[in-house]
Amino acid sequence: MGVLKKFEQRLEGLVNGTFAKVFKSEVQPVEIAGALQRECDNNATIWNRDRTVVPNDFIVELSTPDFERLSPYSGQLGDELAGMVRDYAKQQRYTFMGPIKVNLEKAEDLDTGLYRVRSRTLASSAGQAPGAAGPAGAPPAGRPGGYGYPPAAPAGAPPMPPAPPPGGRPGGYGYPQPAAGQRPPAAPAPGGRTRYWIEINGTRHQISRATLVMGRSTEADVRIDDPGVSRRHCEIRTGTPSTIQDLGSTNGIVVDGQHTTRATLRDGSRIVVGSTTVIYRQAEG
Repeated sequence: MGVLKKFEQRLEGLVNGTFAKVFKSEVQPVEIAGALQRECDNNATIWNRDRTVVPNDFIVELSTPDFERLSPYSGQLGDELAGMVRDYAKQQRYTFMGPIKVNLEKAEDLDTGLYRVRSRTLASSAGQAPGAAGPAGAPPAGRPGGYGYPPAAPAGAPPMPPAPPPGGRPGGYGYPQPAAGQRPPAAPAPGGRTRYWIEINGTRHQISRATLVMGRSTEADVRIDDPGVSRRHCEIRTGTPSTIQDLGSTNGIVVDGQHTTRATLRDGSRIVVGSTTVIYRQAEG
């Protein structure tokens, strides 16, 4: 069972089903959980072959209506989201510099249904925290370890790079935010045609035709066994650029953190259907 599915099931059992109401809001907790996973992936910093450090302190910015819906449950929701990040990090073999925290904040510039995730790597100031990597100890003010800075390297560790690792997407504190819904294009390999595929729970599905339909039906090109997925849920069309179109599904689609009915896809785009995350990939050659 995937990390997001386990997270969603835990939420359903909290506070005698109170979260069932929250799930009807414009921004669903499972969307935030998926965005936190992406934040870890996009800001992972490799120290050595056995150690990849990811952010541990997260702020989720919500529109005023969504914040008002979710804020009464912010403590429990923050704990559950932190637990999801911990489970995902364990699955990906990521490590932390300190305890994991997830806080909700209101952002006046966001419309209903939109959100932003910011993160930083913050060292623990009191002993080794579970999941932390290396010796604890908060850095001095204005030094590495704050928002937008890589974590300070412990004695004997290789120096940290001054910016995200090659291929990493800017967007952590201190780095320029990409335009909404955009991701940097993949570096093309010299020559050859473009190959397209999707990855679901570690399984690769090649896209060999111009279109690919995902859904719960056995007639779909890629069948997704998820009760939150419609029989014909959405369709990917490959090209320049590739796009995804919702096919009138019950629960809709989320692409790179945005609820939408149609979106442009780029290499690495994450699509959430039901409680399943689909990663779109393309490469030259």
